[in-house]
Amino acid sequence: MREARSKKELKGEGTAIKPTIHVGKGGLTEGIVEEVKIQVKANKLVKIKVLASSSQEKKELAEELARRSGAKVVEVRGNTILLCDERILAAKGGPC
Repeated sequence: MREARSKKELKGEGTAIKPTIHVGKGGLTEGIVEEVKIQVKANKLVKIKVLASSSQEKKELAEELARRSGAKVVEVRGNTILLCDERILAAKGGPC
């Protein structure tokens, strides 16, 4: 397992990856939650694109998705959500 990283380091890594999950006007479905669980476990860091047609508030969507998938919110910027595996956060960085 990789060494624990701070929230700042994770944000930097997040800029280099492309969104692999898209949330559309259907909102948060069980299929999306399951896919996030799989990708967080495999990649430790996942970028999600929320389409403008989505009816949910981005920050609320990020928190609900993190809660349901067992991940932590690293950042919500515009229509993009960055989630990480909670085990890779540095203790000094505190909770996402």
